[in-house]
Amino acid sequence: MSQLTHINSTGEAHMVDVSAKAETEREARAEAFIEMTPETLAMIIDGSHHKGDVFATARIAGIQAAKRTWELIPLCHPLLLTKVEVQLEAQAEYNRVRIESCCRLTGKTGIEMEALTAASVAALTIYDMCKAVQKDMVIGPVRLLEKRGGRLGHFKVEE
Repeated sequence: MSQLTHINSTGEAHMVDVSAKAETEREARAEAFIEMTPETLAMIIDGSHHKGDVFATARIAGIQAAKRTWELIPLCHPLLLTKVEVQLEAQAEYNRVRIESCCRLTGKTGIEMEALTAASVAALTIYDMCKAVQKDMVIGPVRLLEKRGGRLGHFKVEE
């Protein structure tokens, strides 16, 4: 079993020293869902929400969140992202929105947290924009779909 990399030999949390690691191309994809009533989803789809374009706002929020992950997650390194993409898809048959994020960089440490943060914050933004209409929306699951690069190589969720 792998060791926890952010815990030192005395059990204290610390930021991993990546200075000796080689830079490699890295990419991670994550997804999140937010479930809502058909009426709330219809309002998002047809653009009649009084706060404006929900998807555009959520997309920008997700991109901003990926760029600021290091400020939110205590032991994350600040990263120079080269790509952040957030796609939103209304899934009317399930009364939900699916959010998929993709983050890329050339660097010394993984980018999974940035992808997960982007998808999560996009979902939270949809909740924030729609909470006046519906308070019982459900966010989840949120999960890593795929990661490439780094010492541990390729990981992909099996569907």
